[in-house]
Amino acid sequence: MCKFFSLVSDGKGNPMYFDYKIRKKILSGKLNYELDSHTSIADYFGYKGEKEDKLNKYEYNPLIKVFDIDQLNTTDDSEDINKFCNKLDFKLIVPELIIKPIIHPFKDIQTTEVTKDDLALLKKWASVRDSVGASVRDSVGASVGASVRDSIGASVWASVWAYAGSFIDIKYKYNLKPAQELWERGLVPAYNSKDKIWYLCGKDGKIVWQGAI
Repeated sequence: MCKFFSLVSDGKGNPMYFDYKIRKKILSGKLNYELDSHTSIADYFGYKGEKEDKLNKYEYNPLIKVFDIDQLNTTDDSEDINKFCNKLDFKLIVPELIIKPIIHPFKDIQTTEVTKDDLALLKKWASVRDSVGASVRDSVGASVGASVRDSIGASVWASVWAYAGSFIDIKYKYNLKPAQELWERGLVPAYNSKDKIWYLCGKDGKIVWQGAI
C-alpha cells in the first residue's frame, strides 16, 4: 500500500508527484486517481499500463524524514530524489501540514513534577478525551498518526491522536490543545475507568501523578 508522500521518477532525477492543485481535484472527484498511488501518479504523467514499469517508485515521510525505495525499475536516481524530497516545501503538497520535530514526551522532556497548570489542562482534557479518537483520525489521516505512533511507541491512543492533530492546521470538532500542551510538557494522561483514577505519566513513562479529577 502506497504511503504519503509517494512519487515516481524516470531514472534521471526527474520526480513526478501530486501537488496540492492535483490533490484538490482528486479529492473533489474531478480526477479519478488515488492520492498516493504510484500507479495513479504514473498514469497521470503519461506512463500508462506497462510504461509504469519504466519508472522508479519512492516514498518519503516528511515528518520523520524517512526515504524509502519502493521499486527500482530503471537507473537508480534515489540519491537525487532523496535530496529533492528533503528540500521540497510540503506546503505545496498539503498546505495544512505542519512540519516540526516529533517530541517523545517520556525521553525528550523528562518531566518528574506536576503543576497546578498541568492539572488544569488534565481536567479540560478529561471532558473531551472519550470523543477524540475517531474525530481526529478522520481529520489527520493514517499517515500522520502512524508517524507519531511509530516514533513514540505509545499506547495511550487518545493522546497520541490529539498530538498527531497538532501537525495539521485545521479546526477540530473537539479541543485538543490540553492534551497537546501536556504532551509537549512531557506528560501523557491515562485513565483507569474501573477506579475512575487519572494518571499523568512523565519521565521514562512512569506515573508522576495520580488522582481523581
